[in-house]
Amino acid sequence: MGSGRVPGLCLLVLLVHARAAQHSKAVQDVDECVEGTDNCHIDAICQNTPRSYKCICKSGYTGDGKHCKDVDECEREDNAGCVHDCVNIPGNYRCTCYDGFHLAHDGHNCLDVDECAEGNGGCQQSCVNMMGSYECHCREGFFLSDNQHTCIQRPEEGMNCMNKNHGCAHICRETPKGGIACECRPGFELTKNQRDCKLTCNYGNGGCQHTCDDTEQGPRCGCHVKFVLHADGKTCIETCAVNNGGCDSKCHDAATGVHCSCPVGFMLQADRKTCKDIDECRLNNGGCDHICRNTVGSFECSCKKGYKLLINERNCQDVDECSINRGGCRFGCVNTPGSYQCTCPAGQGRLHWNGKDCTEPVKCQSSPGASKAMLSCNRSGKKDTCALTCPSRARFLPESENGFTVSCGIPSPRAAPARASHAGNSTNSNHCHEAAVLTVKQRASFKIKDAKCHLHLRNKGKTEETSRITGPGGAPCSDCQVTFIHLKCDSSRKGKGRRARTPPGKEVTRLTLELEAEVRAEETTAGCGLPCLRQRMERRLKGSLKMLRKSINQDRFLLRLAGLDYELAHKPGPAAGERVEPVEACRPGQHRSGAKCVQCSPGHYYNTSIHRCIRCAMGSYQPDFRQNFCTRCPGNTSTDFDGSTSVTQCKNRQCGGELGEFTGYIESPNYPGNYPAGVECVWNINPPPKRKILIVVPEIFLPSEDECGDVLVMRKNSSPSSITTYETCQTYERPIAFTARSRKLWINFKTSEANSARGFQIPYVTYDEDYEQLVEDIVRDGRLYASENHQEILKDKKLIKAFFEVLAHPQNYFKYTEKHKEMLPKSFIKLLRSKVSSFLRPYK
Repeated sequence: MGSGRVPGLCLLVLLVHARAAQHSKAVQDVDECVEGTDNCHIDAICQNTPRSYKCICKSGYTGDGKHCKDVDECEREDNAGCVHDCVNIPGNYRCTCYDGFHLAHDGHNCLDVDECAEGNGGCQQSCVNMMGSYECHCREGFFLSDNQHTCIQRPEEGMNCMNKNHGCAHICRETPKGGIACECRPGFELTKNQRDCKLTCNYGNGGCQHTCDDTEQGPRCGCHVKFVLHADGKTCIETCAVNNGGCDSKCHDAATGVHCSCPVGFMLQADRKTCKDIDECRLNNGGCDHICRNTVGSFECSCKKGYKLLINERNCQDVDECSINRGGCRFGCVNTPGSYQCTCPAGQGRLHWNGKDCTEPVKCQSSPGASKAMLSCNRSGKKDTCALTCPSRARFLPESENGFTVSCGIPSPRAAPARASHAGNSTNSNHCHEAAVLTVKQRASFKIKDAKCHLHLRNKGKTEETSRITGPGGAPCSDCQVTFIHLKCDSSRKGKGRRARTPPGKEVTRLTLELEAEVRAEETTAGCGLPCLRQRMERRLKGSLKMLRKSINQDRFLLRLAGLDYELAHKPGPAAGERVEPVEACRPGQHRSGAKCVQCSPGHYYNTSIHRCIRCAMGSYQPDFRQNFCTRCPGNTSTDFDGSTSVTQCKNRQCGGELGEFTGYIESPNYPGNYPAGVECVWNINPPPKRKILIVVPEIFLPSEDECGDVLVMRKNSSPSSITTYETCQTYERPIAFTARSRKLWINFKTSEANSARGFQIPYVTYDEDYEQLVEDIVRDGRLYASENHQEILKDKKLIKAFFEVLAHPQNYFKYTEKHKEMLPKSFIKLLRSKVSSFLRPYK
């Protein structure tokens, strides 16, 4: 009894352990990372482990996983590899470049921006690109205006700064005593001779690509640790000693920097660093005869089945399968390019389905002659008449209302399956194939103009006329076996163009005819074998098709079925006694030109007195066809010419006048539409005492086809010799800001009689002369126009208004930047902050 209890106890213990193991496993499989019960930092990654989990800080962060802190890569000694500015962002960093530079493909180096390449840098005449900046130059007889972009013609008489070689390198100012004083553009310092200007690191990074330090001799350039200074003392070039010069493969130090090269089979990419495998197979199939397969750094040629690759590993040669054991053929073997074919001798039947053996010959019963189709043609004088006769096995299938097919006879075994679905009958697989029979096929297409497919009985008169062609004597193919004929008639095609429609009675019917004839071995002679008989049959069929084409063109072709003659197409025409409709009278807005009615086109109206189309007079327009009136332009608008077709050609010619004392717009007439031709506008700006004028030209569109036909000029008064602030006759899409050279401005816009363009809308503001130094410091700084983002600000009416508020009242700067900081790039705010802060707090 005692011994019998032990096994039961053991079983109980095993069950308890099994339950505990299942419970332990269930606890072990809990994934804290999925259930969100982990204690990892938001910038850490949770990884599940048996019975627990672990936290790992993400890339760009440091810590134990439960506490992660962002790593500031920009604090590294190499500035995180950035050659200009490094901006730390959560978990990463971003390199930025100074104004006048753009970030290279590697995301770290900064390259010079060629401002002259786009819109000539906004320069009116010539633009000279420099490292980090650019300068505008003027031709002989002109001098650069204060905005440093436009050129003003130097008059023969006038003030000192306009008519003499004043010697100032940048800006010339008239002094109250009649002398001159030189000034420099922002980023330059006036030298001791009070004439020349010395470049500093504040302008275009001092002409240095990477780092710039101001010295008494001028800017001194330096390079990032991964680069070395070029012989020009400005450019920084890479060296192979650091990171292999960034090259994928081989690196060579050169005078202009590193030179990367690639091994054979690879090509250097546009970045001049990366190597990419050359796909040799794309060009001339790699020189391979058959198949080319590209591999890394090379390629391989291979041949199709039945060919072998030669020693040069390019060309392929046919394999003669018949040279070894007759290719496995029982009797004869014929080698073909890339393959071979077994043959059976005469009297041994035909080739077995396995392609090797020959079957026992089967004697075929000759087909009844009534099943053969017949194409008969006859020539009488210059008239060719042809008939297609189908004694039996004729099949007619209407495909649509515009076409049908007719077939008769027995097709060859190879062609039968292709037409099985077309003919609507099934083909028995147990055909009796006669030995040594060649099938000759011919195909031709014909056109019947002004006719539509319509199978109908031929009229009695034509039937009697064509009944004489049944004799076999005149048919070129009367003595050959035409076993099968397939004819298709189609009138469904449209005219050219997607929406073209064929007018009734102008259809073009297309006939497609396929012929099959047989040449038999028993017809051969000693002097003419099967190939010879085949050539003869082809010539006969071609002769029949030539006569057939003529008979179709002469409407002398018929189809004979069951002893009745049918025509294939119907040519519509007026029946006898049919009444012809009279010519339709012209409708209003139309006039007759010969037998046709012509409608008046847009820009014209129909004059009922003289019954002609007349061009709309100036000041009116007509956008529609077939009208007998023109609409006058609205309001005070008018057109430049007669014959206008749209109300948009009506232009407002009003312009000029006295402008506001504080702010306003100088606007070409009819803006934003094209200004009218032959107009002259004069505006005057007279600011209050102790205020000066600031002007921003966002963009201006004037015709460029002629030589200054339309001109905009701003000067002190109407005298040509007065101080000129701005003058242009060209289109400029880059904005420019400048201060007036005089307290008052006389503005004149004059257009020629033949020109018209979009024109301009130029805002202006007057500011306190106490802020003159600040305003000129801002508008002369090239960084204001350096980037496209800055240019868009000067084109936005809302932002330009806030910009004017800062220039007119600098203390509004902080309100301005806070209100629009989301819309403005940081570089623009940074530019204004440095200028305003140094002006308002010069000693801080």
